[in-house]
Amino acid sequence: MPRFAAGVVRFQNEVYPEKKELFEKLASGQSPEALFITCSDSRIETAMITQTEPGDLFIVRNAGNIVPPHTIQTGGTTASIEFATAALKVPHIVICGHTECGAMKGAMNPEGLDALPHVKEWLSYSKAAVDIVKDSGSALDEAKKMKMLLEQNVVLQLQHLKTHPAVAVRLAKGDLQLHGWVYDIKTGGVDAYDEKQEKFLPVDVRYASEMAKLATSGCAA
Repeated sequence: MPRFAAGVVRFQNEVYPEKKELFEKLASGQSPEALFITCSDSRIETAMITQTEPGDLFIVRNAGNIVPPHTIQTGGTTASIEFATAALKVPHIVICGHTECGAMKGAMNPEGLDALPHVKEWLSYSKAAVDIVKDSGSALDEAKKMKMLLEQNVVLQLQHLKTHPAVAVRLAKGDLQLHGWVYDIKTGGVDAYDEKQEKFLPVDVRYASEMAKLATSGCAA
């Protein structure tokens, strides 16, 4: 904890003065560009991966980057999705999985989670992805099975996301885009889901046209 406290002091003395104007602007409100749903894993640093500033991302983190299908029951993830979509009007939602995900390893082997009943129940929201891997990827080695599970879980959570009324309304209006990513901790690579091709592509390939427009306009992301 002393290390964290020292970090706060450095932030106050060194980082904050350089970005004082930004923080003063943020003090009056927020208008994030995306709702970013990712895993609670300590190795995932959203701002570093996306090279974004405070105020750019509205972040939801939980074990396994899971989005429960909409029900009448309220949970933190559901409430955050509703707020970001209906109140903040974010134009993008990203669900970002990652390699070496302990949650997905647990989902694949739920019998090992008996001592963690809440984790076991939470990961049941990934069961359809697990079943797809066991059925369609039975001949794969363990590494390829896990890669397939990471991708299938992101696709499944995107499907769950569409069941949320606030998301469905925005999608019907055509002013909200959904994105599925998988981040590789070891290489720094990010693959993004292409719904038309039904496969994951390197992020620079998936967003090539959008990035070209951005470069031409000379605007910052």
